[in-house]
Amino acid sequence: MASSTRLQNPRKLYPAPPFPRQPQEMPGLAQKMEPVPDHGEESYHGSGRLKGRKALVTGGDSGIGRAASIAFAREGADVAISYLPEEEADAKQVIGLIEAEGRKAVALAGDIQEETWCRAMVKEAVSQLGGLDILVVNAGRQQYREKIEELSTEDFDRTMKINLYALHWIAQAAVPYLQPGAAVITTASIQAYHPSPFLLDYATTKAGIVAYTKALAKQLIEKGIRANVVAPGPVWTALQPSGGQPGEKVENFGKDSDFGRPAQPAELAPVYVLLASQEASFINGEVYGVTGGKGVA
Repeated sequence: MASSTRLQNPRKLYPAPPFPRQPQEMPGLAQKMEPVPDHGEESYHGSGRLKGRKALVTGGDSGIGRAASIAFAREGADVAISYLPEEEADAKQVIGLIEAEGRKAVALAGDIQEETWCRAMVKEAVSQLGGLDILVVNAGRQQYREKIEELSTEDFDRTMKINLYALHWIAQAAVPYLQPGAAVITTASIQAYHPSPFLLDYATTKAGIVAYTKALAKQLIEKGIRANVVAPGPVWTALQPSGGQPGEKVENFGKDSDFGRPAQPAELAPVYVLLASQEASFINGEVYGVTGGKGVA
């Protein structure tokens, strides 16, 4: 429960493996997962920490992006979410949840592996929101390949474009609109520090996200804009059963964390809220690990 004040054992807070095998076609839908992930729909309660702010969240239809979008709205922000057209069913739910908080919601369907869309998406978000204060570059591609021989140039190129190139295109398009006090937040992974052998391309891009954001943070702080990274461990999202993990890994996903379970997206949301808020006024170029005890070193 993301905002509960009652003491609870974190190991027993959410479902633990084994989970049923549940293969989906990429990119996958959260509403088809078993158990359905908790994005904070019922558990996150805001307190006005982002009142009047304007946020763009990529991959806001499900997973960590959805949890951040819900939390931002409940903290008082208007939110634009980007997603693939195939994810429309999940995105509609998020738009409804944002609007239920009395906040403006902007739906932006498109493919961020296209540079023209990345730049148009930022421009449209700024236009509809009336500005931009918070940028969360979170959408990503993860498709496992057991051996290097199976990782095609097309695979590698798509992962690079979605996870790294898009970060650059989106950030470059957004920075001119960001004012002092604004925040940029990227989503890396424990894979940047402890890469799995079957995620060669994904782990490479996540390490790149850490380096890119740290370098960007040094540039942007001169303008009064902060940039930080969140590095999650295993999180129960649609990325996993839609080709992100082998079937047997999905069944036991998160079992080797200190908690014996994966994180739920709702457990990541408070970190994004902190980094977006004025409370993080002296936090810049940092990597916040939410890894279930594995660390980011």
